[in-house]
Formats: sequence, structure tokens, C-alpha cells
Amino acid sequence: MSQNSPVAVVTGVGPGTGAAIARRFSLGGYQVAMLARTRERLAALERELAGVRGYPCDVTDEAQLDSAIAAIRRDLGAPKVLIHNAVGGAFGNFLEVDPQVLNRNFQVNTMALLHLARRLAPAMVAAGEGAIVASGNTSALRGKPSFAAFAPTKAAQRILAESIARELGPKGVHVAYVLIDAVIDLEWTRKRFADAPDDFFIKPAAIADEIWHVVHQDRSAWSFNVEVRPFRETW
Repeated sequence: MSQNSPVAVVTGVGPGTGAAIARRFSLGGYQVAMLARTRERLAALERELAGVRGYPCDVTDEAQLDSAIAAIRRDLGAPKVLIHNAVGGAFGNFLEVDPQVLNRNFQVNTMALLHLARRLAPAMVAAGEGAIVASGNTSALRGKPSFAAFAPTKAAQRILAESIARELGPKGVHVAYVLIDAVIDLEWTRKRFADAPDDFFIKPAAIADEIWHVVHQDRSAWSFNVEVRPFRETW
């Protein structure tokens, strides 16, 4: 991997979607800066993939973000792509949830997107190219009773992404919201939906492929709202 290869920053790199995104961009020739709270989540991917490097970071902590971004610029160069995949979630209705949990989820889902975009977008604008993608959820469009500590934060995330897109699009930076309307195929979701057939789940690699496609759309046909779901999903 060349030091001249483009740089992609991926937050929320765990064993599922984040790892799949890192893998897809690594295979596509990017240097990938992977952000997660613990190094253990990153070490295996560093050993497996070429051109990836892990940066332990809590995306809700601005000092940690500043430190990680400075290290990324020093080690790899200026990021061309940001994929905000880190997510904070919880189940419970508005009477059950701890208000602090909603606040924490807002910091992860919405404020971290703002902090990252403020730090990385100016260099993209100066270069005349770049992409910022947030991985979203159906909760961004509807507030079901048991998602009171999650849906408001994802709705805010989507609207923030749209505001950023309207600002940066005319300046050559593509911003998109990839909404995942499905249960992601992970070890814990397989256990929770033990009787569900394989085609009930969405594959992390398929999500990563769509994010790759969105990042590399021709600028004459950029998307903002992008929805992905299994073929059998009713909506």
C-alpha cells in the first residue's frame, strides 16, 4: 500500500459492519484508519488486512478525536473519506430509559458526526473532493415505543447529515446517509433471532459494498438518502 493511496477513516470498527467497511476499502486500495474504543477490536484487522491501522478512540471525547486525527494525518495523510459507523443504541420506552442513555447515544450518533465533519471537511473542500457517509437506521424515520433512547438520535443524525450535504455538495464533497432497514447478520443478532432464515438478515459485506458504491458515485449523479434492505423485508 502506497503512502499516496487515499485515506479513509472508519469509526465504530467492531466485528460486523465496521470491519466489513474497513475490509472493502482496504481491498479497494485505500489506507484505512479504524477508530474504536478498545485496541483489541482493531488488532486482528491490522494483522489481516493491508494498509489498515487502528486508533483507539472514544468518538464522544473531543480531545481523543483531536489526538487520533493528528496521528492519522501524520501516519497516513489527509483523509479523503469519512464513514461514521459508530453507533450508540438502547431499548426501552420513554418511561423506562435513563435520560443519560439518550444523551450518550446522541453524543455517539450525532455530535460525533458533527465533530468529525468539522475537523475533516475543510481539507476535503480545499482538495475539491471527498466523501462523508453516515451509516443510518430505520429509526431515523420513525419513533417506535421501545426506541425512545435511540430513534431521536438517529433522526437528528440524518438531518445533520443532510445539512452538511447541502453545504458541502456544491464544494465538491459528497455527503450521504445510508439507511439500513434490516437486522444485521451478527453473532448476537443470530442468537436473538434464532429461528429467522438466512435471508432475514442483511450481510455486513453487502452494506460495505453499497457504501463503497455511494462514495464512488459519479458527481453528476450523487445520492443522499440511500436505503438498503433484504429482498424479503416488508416496508
